[in-house]
Amino acid sequence: MYYLELAGEATDERFAALEAERAAASAVERVAPGLATARGIRVDGVPTLAYTRGASELVGRTDADVASAVAVLEAASFDRAGTVAVRARNVRSTADVSTADAERALGTVLVDRGFAVDLDDPDHVLRVCFAEDVCLVGWAVAEREAAFGSRAPTDRPFFQPGSMAPMDARAYVNLAAGPALPDATVVDPMCGTGGLLVEAGLVGARAVGTDAQAKMATGATENLGHYLDADADWHVVRGDATGLPFAADAADAVVFDAPYGRQSKIAGHDLSDLVAGALEEAARIAPSCVLVADRSWSAEAEDAGWAVDARFERRVHRSLDRHVHVLRRA
Repeated sequence: MYYLELAGEATDERFAALEAERAAASAVERVAPGLATARGIRVDGVPTLAYTRGASELVGRTDADVASAVAVLEAASFDRAGTVAVRARNVRSTADVSTADAERALGTVLVDRGFAVDLDDPDHVLRVCFAEDVCLVGWAVAEREAAFGSRAPTDRPFFQPGSMAPMDARAYVNLAAGPALPDATVVDPMCGTGGLLVEAGLVGARAVGTDAQAKMATGATENLGHYLDADADWHVVRGDATGLPFAADAADAVVFDAPYGRQSKIAGHDLSDLVAGALEEAARIAPSCVLVADRSWSAEAEDAGWAVDARFERRVHRSLDRHVHVLRRA
């Protein structure tokens, strides 16, 4: 058994748990604010997650006080030796506990059991998380590669206003293609500046994009070339999302950010016809899809042959909520 430290706000927890379950964990269950348990994990998948800080092998669950955490550790059996560091968190300051006291007390238990303390480069890290009335104690096994800030949309060689944040783009890729990663082919039929494709490529997927505007296809090509290694497998072409130049079942997943607003014509299509056509094409080429939009397209997705496994409304700013549709070919 493992436990996960979820990232984001309280409103992101269901979203974070599903991303983890799709891409790196099994039987994820929220147990307290910012914390969830998982029956199993894919260790190499945890670093690629967006909304999970890290995963730990669960030693025990108890009440959210230092004495109870000490009792759990004293009663635990484990086959480990070497140096250790204790890291304690009070998740969102929801527990009445001192993390410094917890680290000191638990560190003393480990020293008594033969460990040496090394706060800089330990062989093992004991993670202790307090949230409301719950405490989870575990040995850290993997943590997120938190480099999203280094890929801010405004820092890209090609930038357009409204570009999606890398952390969100990574989460949507994981939701769409998680079960097939890292050996997945991911298609974005409205790729824009290529943010979703960059994140797909960074998790090892074959990233394939189309855009109806030549400027966008060219810009996405520039961005992918900038962020992905020379041996990465990616392709961008100009194309219509309602008539993709790919064979049936050519991809493992489709993920796209539909146009926002009430534009009357987009690339020669009414917005409703564009999204409906893109959903039909997505169902033709892949068994899984994530559609991000400024409104619900659930009815159109079902008409196009998709089952809606989950839908999230996520606040971007005061005037924009993103509707995230997690779709499975019906």
